[in-house]
Amino acid sequence: MKNKNRFVSLLAAVAATAWWSGDAAAQTLYKLIDKNGKVTYSESPPKQFDGKVIRMDIDPKANTATLPKPSAESPAPKATAGSTASGGGGRDKVQAASEKLDAAKKALQNAQENPREDEVQRVGNKGGFTRPVPTEAYQQRLAALEDAVRKAEEELRDAQR
Repeated sequence: MKNKNRFVSLLAAVAATAWWSGDAAAQTLYKLIDKNGKVTYSESPPKQFDGKVIRMDIDPKANTATLPKPSAESPAPKATAGSTASGGGGRDKVQAASEKLDAAKKALQNAQENPREDEVQRVGNKGGFTRPVPTEAYQQRLAALEDAVRKAEEELRDAQR
């Protein structure tokens, strides 16, 4: 674990040096493995080292990304597969159905992850361990939310046609 932390800090230092220098050239590290398997890292090649030396060339620009600049205007909505060229009415229906489906899924997930206090009973044993048991009302509420998700999915499929 100590060697891993040393490696991470060394790589961070190399990355910071590369970033500050703005140099596009690759950085070189040397991984040193001694007879006992101990691993250390160096920025310069060792002299009279009895273990294994592995040269590591690191390109500081290898994992960079160029992000698009945000525009002042919001981007135009993309056309969906089910939108029609005859007008925006079909697109509005698809958008509304998609939003309804998202809301139904979110409500179901929220109910599954956060049952109300009266929807779960605690059943225990003599040892003091208790386990949650969903009430019938909670199961009915989940069934109704699952049904709402199914209906929203059907509405979305119909709107995309």
